[in-house]
Amino acid sequence: MSDQLVTNDYAAILSGDVALLDVRAPIEYAKGAFPGSVNMPLLDDEARHLVGIEYKESGQQSAIDLGATLIPEDARQALVEQWLAFTTEHPNGYLYCFRGGLRSRITQQWLRDAGCDYRLVEGGYKALRQFLIDNLQQQCARLPFCLIGGRTGTGKTRILNHIPYSIDLEGLAKHRGSSFGRMVVEQPSNIDFENAISVELLKFSAKPISPIFLEDEARMIGAACVPEAMRDKTQLSPVAVLETPLDVRVRYGVEDYVLDLLRRYCARDGEQEGFVAFADYHRASLSRVQKRFGGVRYKQSLALLEKALKSHEITGETDDYHPFIEMILTDYYDPMYDYQMQAKQDRVVFTGDGKALLEWSANNELLARADVS
Repeated sequence: MSDQLVTNDYAAILSGDVALLDVRAPIEYAKGAFPGSVNMPLLDDEARHLVGIEYKESGQQSAIDLGATLIPEDARQALVEQWLAFTTEHPNGYLYCFRGGLRSRITQQWLRDAGCDYRLVEGGYKALRQFLIDNLQQQCARLPFCLIGGRTGTGKTRILNHIPYSIDLEGLAKHRGSSFGRMVVEQPSNIDFENAISVELLKFSAKPISPIFLEDEARMIGAACVPEAMRDKTQLSPVAVLETPLDVRVRYGVEDYVLDLLRRYCARDGEQEGFVAFADYHRASLSRVQKRFGGVRYKQSLALLEKALKSHEITGETDDYHPFIEMILTDYYDPMYDYQMQAKQDRVVFTGDGKALLEWSANNELLARADVS
């Protein structure tokens, strides 16, 4: 087989956002995959299980023969057509299976029989995954980090997205990080989350070393766990504290947790059902913090929430959310922030508003001197 149809340049594939055709079974793909990959399995979960048993008991050729019987000609043709559509849309992509072995070769051969020579990844998923594990360790050791801290609702993600050398961990985790931060879409698996972080770090490997800005996160962002190597590094990294007036924090809360979130629910469920799901989401989120918030404040905040939801549903106005959001910020989130910041005071290297923080972040020389990691 031509060397041009096989590659082990994992860095170029992953840092270049190259399209990847994943022919593993759906159960394998769900456990872990890579940004930009698309699952078009050669075998479904049951067929993969049966072929695996046959391989262990009777060898490779017997497994190939069984696989052929499990994929009828019409199903094979439909599958090849899907693959061909992918290769047409992504002519510079690659395909892979778990180890870059039999399933990759069969896929490549069937495509060749259909008139398409398509490249595969040597070592498959396992090799790409190991590369990203190693890269994550290396980049976390090599790159300086700076954390953007601040109270809930100060607009940290808004600022982060204006800094070129930054990684939006909440965006990758598909969760806003707070008790009310769950998105409409499902969060990635921990392996997918870790892979995505490693890919983002990899993209900085060819650039001059410069501080990478991250939001100051807890160990868990929803159900997604920040990788240990990154978590260890951030525990020693400098913190730039973003300060934002309370009225602006409340406005951001309406924009993010009301307007944007409702839009997402309505896009998924339709206008009427979307509002019901949106309202239930906020009730459930508030209920989850009831114990820590306290019974009296929980009842007060629930009454404010119900008033806001009713007004919103009837009139379309969102002003009644302001008292609810302000209470959640000042009585629930701010005390936790004050407590947590006590352990970070010696790492604070900047405090100011968004404009000042952006100007300060651009002065990498100053930040490099401030880096205590």
